[in-house]
Amino acid sequence: MLHLRYKSTTSIPIEAECLTPDHLANKAVTEIAALPLQHGNAQVRLAEFFDIKGDGSDREIVIEGDCSRVKWIGSGMTGGRITIHGNAGMHLGAEMVGGEIQLYGQAEDWVGAEMKGGRIHVHGNAGHLVGAAYRGSRFGMRGGVILVDGDAGNEIGGTMRRGFIAIGGNTGDFAGVSVIAGSVFIFGQPGIRFGAGMKRGTLAVFGPLSTLLPTFRFDCVYRPVFMSLYLRQLRAWGFPVPERCRSGRYRRYSGDLVGLGKGEILHWEACD
Repeated sequence: MLHLRYKSTTSIPIEAECLTPDHLANKAVTEIAALPLQHGNAQVRLAEFFDIKGDGSDREIVIEGDCSRVKWIGSGMTGGRITIHGNAGMHLGAEMVGGEIQLYGQAEDWVGAEMKGGRIHVHGNAGHLVGAAYRGSRFGMRGGVILVDGDAGNEIGGTMRRGFIAIGGNTGDFAGVSVIAGSVFIFGQPGIRFGAGMKRGTLAVFGPLSTLLPTFRFDCVYRPVFMSLYLRQLRAWGFPVPERCRSGRYRRYSGDLVGLGKGEILHWEACD
């Protein structure tokens, strides 16, 4: 196991694309210490910001400290495991292909942006654009799982193509905007324009739901079997599924009718 302890107090962002199991596996401590980080407009050695112990031969990395100014941790990783005890900066797990990231703190914007596989679990709040597409890209998240125990910002799952996102708290505006396929579960309350422009996929809400866009059509009230399977898997991943959600039914709406119109919004409600 490789252990990194963040020791800086800089307010200038640090770009650390090398902090992945792929880059650090089988490297000696001296080699890891010499890896380059981008600190503002200067390139610096990793050892200037982190104390380093152990080795990464087992493809497991533990990071401690407030890394809220450290960007791109776990970006593009294909396997292994990263555990962060503290906060993480922007682009955590962006374009991730495989492996697992566990964050015991808060995350900034673009968690899991355009990821293709693997699992990210944020045991705290996340910023805007979780699992979304970068500006100008055709697709956002194309596979994998993102779990956020707390709240998240705007445009959650924007233009996602495949994959699964679960938010334990509230979200900002435009959650599920332009979703092509995939699933987004929100256990709190989403903001305005929920599901705007979605084509296919499933958006599920377990908290209060403000007025939907008029381009969604009410279909029925039912109890889909697949929802119990999703909730069971979430509990197996350690996600805090509220006890009340074990029973109940769902109001189904189809849309967005300004687009393809084959998506669905499921709004949970308690049984009488």
